Amino acid sequence: MSKNTEKSSQIKIKNSSTGLRVNRTLSYILLVLLAILCLFPFYLLVINATRSHAQVSTGFSLIPGKHLFKNINGVLQNSTFTVGSGMKNSLIIAILSAFLTTYFSTLTAYAIHMYNFKLKKFAFTFIMMIMMVPTQVSALGFLDLIDKMHLRDTLLPLYLPAIASPITFFFMKQYMESVLPGEIVEAARVDGAHEFRTFNTIIIPIMKPALAVQAIFAFVGSWNNYFMPALVISSQNKKTLPILMAGLRSASYQNFSLSQQYVAICMAIVPLMIMYFILSKYIIAGVTLGSVKG
Repeated sequence: MSKNTEKSSQIKIKNSSTGLRVNRTLSYILLVLLAILCLFPFYLLVINATRSHAQVSTGFSLIPGKHLFKNINGVLQNSTFTVGSGMKNSLIIAILSAFLTTYFSTLTAYAIHMYNFKLKKFAFTFIMMIMMVPTQVSALGFLDLIDKMHLRDTLLPLYLPAIASPITFFFMKQYMESVLPGEIVEAARVDGAHEFRTFNTIIIPIMKPALAVQAIFAFVGSWNNYFMPALVISSQNKKTLPILMAGLRSASYQNFSLSQQYVAICMAIVPLMIMYFILSKYIIAGVTLGSVKG
């Protein structure tokens, strides 16, 4: 009986190890397929950027063309696509938006999380209610406000409102509930540190993963934003990349070039990739630790 039992247990162990290897292999195959599906559009984007307008118009191709430098030169010489000023304006807006939304949303979340005051629940509920209001609903009132403040056709209205970001605030507050014990703040107060010093030197390093995640989201959202800049900006030298790329699409038939559009899209993606590679190591940790507690 003991020999039969030992033999059956060995068979079960062998079968379970074989099953694990099969499951691992299938998982790797699935992940490779998903990676190919995710990267395939970017590959097509680069391929089409190397082809001429006539070649792109003929349809799909996996083979690179020989017109990359000609297309880049055409984009740089296009009077409606001032890539230098567009890149500069988009970077200014995206960087300032990412900084303002992450810092001040974290500061607000810190106040709601650590302090007890009479209207604490009301303040949290009010911020959550604001989160439900779409940007398009308040656009007319916002435009009327910046007209009265003489801020139309400036970059200030495109990044200053990022100070108030209910979505970022909610993420930061949930993250604090997961990783920020009140004893740390109390110890800093006992040691004589004032509130802003505590926040900047103790809370910010603890919140670094969540800050990196929200900075990426805010940067990408601001970089790709077309709706509000199109309403606010009218001067050519203040237009952002999405507006300039829309100008390429609306060009006359003689000046329209699909290949130049793909080159412009490639140029617009480069800063996003740089931002992602710098902060990508924090994404998994930030999303996992900042998730809502059950």
